[in-house]
Amino acid sequence: MKETTIAASGVRKRAERLPFRLKIVYALGQLGWSLGSYGAANFLNQYYLPFSENGAALYPKMIHQGYVIGVLTVIGLSLWFGRVFDAVTDPLIAVFSDRSKSRLGRRRSFMAVAAAPFALFAVLCFVPLFGSGADANTAANGVWLFVCITLLYWFMTMYVTPFFAWMSELGHDPDERLQLSTMISITWAVGAMLGAQAPVFQGMFQFSGKSAQTSFQLTMVAFGVVSFVLMILPVIFINEKRYCESVPSDEGFFTSLKTVISDKNFFIFTLSDFAYWISLYFINNGLMYYVTVLLGLPKETYSFLFIVMFLVSFLFYVPVNIIARRVGRRRLLIIAFCLFGLLFAFSSLFGIMPLPPMVQALIASLLAAIPLAVFGILPNAMISDMAEAWAIETGQHKAGVFFGFRTFMSKMGQSIGAVILPSLVMLGASASNGEVVGVFGVRLTTICALGFCVAGVLLLLRYDEKKVQDTLSRRT
Repeated sequence: MKETTIAASGVRKRAERLPFRLKIVYALGQLGWSLGSYGAANFLNQYYLPFSENGAALYPKMIHQGYVIGVLTVIGLSLWFGRVFDAVTDPLIAVFSDRSKSRLGRRRSFMAVAAAPFALFAVLCFVPLFGSGADANTAANGVWLFVCITLLYWFMTMYVTPFFAWMSELGHDPDERLQLSTMISITWAVGAMLGAQAPVFQGMFQFSGKSAQTSFQLTMVAFGVVSFVLMILPVIFINEKRYCESVPSDEGFFTSLKTVISDKNFFIFTLSDFAYWISLYFINNGLMYYVTVLLGLPKETYSFLFIVMFLVSFLFYVPVNIIARRVGRRRLLIIAFCLFGLLFAFSSLFGIMPLPPMVQALIASLLAAIPLAVFGILPNAMISDMAEAWAIETGQHKAGVFFGFRTFMSKMGQSIGAVILPSLVMLGASASNGEVVGVFGVRLTTICALGFCVAGVLLLLRYDEKKVQDTLSRRT
């Protein structure tokens, strides 16, 4: 058995290499939270601000659907606050995780507590307790939704932040961390593909005679059960103390966070990542609108397009690993950002180009495939390398704070997308025709996302990849 020896704070610790079978178990945890969070991350807008199907709204009214503060909506504000709360608590959980001396392990203990309630609230977000349709108490449902989203993201943070920090410690060199990052990228994509099939499963329940709302809720229940089982597997089977190179940190919250943010290279990278996550929110949450509103295709097309997107993306996973080693990870990320921007520029012309709607949709799916592969693999590996480089330079193992601040920035990006998207898609809607979503507003979201892609490229140009790799090369 290969072993790695490190020194930290005068203590020598021998950590075994994680066997491949347990790397698979670790990656299944990513599949679990990817599937569990997919509904809340991608369908809440369409669930509470539904598009029309067969001349009527797909779901009954459950919350107030108009503007409440200027151009802001109840669903937009709920998602925004949930993401901001989630983002703010990321560094907090990260520091607590870094400082933990639990016998179960400083990462496993948090993941064990969070798995079940995370899966539960992922379902409850779609269960309005105070009625729907004409009998709905829209104000009470709005409060209930607000609470469910907030708690969902709290428990999501408790699971996901330690989970990512674990990768830096389970992987003992850059190649092993890249391998783990690739594996969890694959399982994340599988979870997203399964989650994207929600409209298909919903249609199957509807075919059996159930309403669209009940059918969707049953789909979310099934996703929640499967996600919990998968999330708990790494907690049960991976012995953290046996396989991890980690020493609990004694620094307080503000000191620990301040020292990590002071790494200019890391801070620039997270700003670029912030721009990416805003753009990604628009494609994840806007695609259903692009398909149904701009192209006039049935909602089930969304599921098919995600399958195409991720299957084609898988074809690039091995090339991404090979090319990243040869040309550098930063350069490949810049190319991915440019392709992502091209995707949004193309999508802005949906319904205008002289091409069949399905052809336009398929071209967009193919354009998204390469960026999804690149962004799915490289950022986590790069953050792990930066955390390891920090440990080499300072002797402090604070992968939790590195990933905590990175997820803080990513979720702040998603919170920006969450508050902007619902406000934009309502622009141009014809209230006299009972419309909630307008063509002009949906098209405007693609232009907005394109602007954030440009900002991401400009920031990434300032990231110094050579400095990180030079530091890692000093480790013996």
